[in-house]
Amino acid sequence: MTQTRTVLVTGGNRGIGLATAKRFADQGHRVAITARDPGDVDSRILAIPCDQTDADAVDRAYQAIESELGNVEVLVANAGITKDQLLLRMSDDDFSTVIDTNLKGSYRVAQRATRTMLRARWGRLIFVSSVVGLLGSAGQANYAASKAGLVGLARSMARELGSRNITANIVSPGPVATEMLDALTEDQRSAITEQVPLKRVAEPQEIAETILFLASEGAGYITGAVIPIDGGLGMGH
Repeated sequence: MTQTRTVLVTGGNRGIGLATAKRFADQGHRVAITARDPGDVDSRILAIPCDQTDADAVDRAYQAIESELGNVEVLVANAGITKDQLLLRMSDDDFSTVIDTNLKGSYRVAQRATRTMLRARWGRLIFVSSVVGLLGSAGQANYAASKAGLVGLARSMARELGSRNITANIVSPGPVATEMLDALTEDQRSAITEQVPLKRVAEPQEIAETILFLASEGAGYITGAVIPIDGGLGMGH
């Protein structure tokens, strides 16, 4: 980026979100993160508690960020949860909770961000989806649906907001070395890695680098794109 921006990374207390927040801070940007329990992640980063299933909580978080750092110019909608279960055993609550957090929560934070982006006639909306949003994944109908929904959400925003110099893009990571992956058994991790042409999982910093690029001035003519960062796992989708 050619100038300092105010950046919000949701779900920024760990994994991809934390790696991304730190990379923006490394570049000298004003960075805030939100999470249900963000803790104290980095002295350079403003940490705000926020449950993005609550529209009022989202608004309060933005007010705090605007007061401390200024209007959000770059939003990285990264926060998400899983409630994996086989289809016939999945409850309505398992399904709706994941959709409300991952998809509707991303809608809430993006809608709030665009309020000031429209006035400024500049903004970057970056949504963190997943390779399973396009490939599908047994036992993850709720998660895959939520991540696929981000594509339609972002592309609709790209069309609606493009004339105001606001871009909306999606990154689609494959398996990444995060707590979500650590929760799997060794056999499960090996089976996933075996499917990846590069035969390894990504580091969170590798996802962060692509997000950093999409937020830059140099990416100003990229909007509505789905950028795979999956070691080739999702080729052709």
